Amino acid sequence: MPSSLSLPDRTSAEQIASLRAALSSANETRGPALAFGIEAVDDRLADRGLASAGLHEIAAATASLNDDAAATLFAAGIAARFASKRGDTVLWALSQFDLYAPGLEQVGLCPDRILYAQGSKDTQVLAMAEDGLRDGSLACVIAEVKAADMTATRRLQLAASDGRTPILLFRRHRTRERCPLRTVSAAMTRWRIGCVESARLPFPGLGRSRWSVELARQRAGNPFSLELEACDEQGRLALPAAAPDRAAARGRAVTQAA
Repeated sequence: MPSSLSLPDRTSAEQIASLRAALSSANETRGPALAFGIEAVDDRLADRGLASAGLHEIAAATASLNDDAAATLFAAGIAARFASKRGDTVLWALSQFDLYAPGLEQVGLCPDRILYAQGSKDTQVLAMAEDGLRDGSLACVIAEVKAADMTATRRLQLAASDGRTPILLFRRHRTRERCPLRTVSAAMTRWRIGCVESARLPFPGLGRSRWSVELARQRAGNPFSLELEACDEQGRLALPAAAPDRAAARGRAVTQAA
């Protein structure tokens, strides 16, 4: 009887050891995470940031130009921080060149850090992105497509893991009715970005843009949505100032103006 009781205990111990080894291997495959530096975001992410050897998807909340621009800058800001951390070039693969270089530079992604690759269709863009990932010498890869099935995203995830390089798959809207993130994907995180009204300033001028940042899906974690201030010149997002802080800031501005 004692021997029959020890078998489940031994099996259980072996299973736990095997699970620990699998988790350790998975963490090594994902690579170190790039934190946002915002507790409200990092605390809700399974890896406390974006895995640096994984596939992450981004889409605009709507097909409007404003939301599309916000999603583009969100991706550019992340790429800029990966480039700053890894000290390498960013590959931006796309089929239609409609990027505004000064806008990218305002969120920290300077022209001398970007290598553009243009294809005539999505399959070519995905192939170039995969080649860039497997090379392993890039800080980050961004690929803009309108369609990518489960097989394509699995290939990108495997290439990212093999090359230890992150990829941001920017899913562009095909129609005004369909959300690009409704399709299945092997992505580790899936983000939906949209514009929201900025805070009013106590004086004439333009304030820092604000975005609705929604994590629609993540592996081993829950979705969430936050309102954040847009990327600064180093690609960093920020939490909007609390109401008392804004009031104090207004008071200081009025005093200084007087």
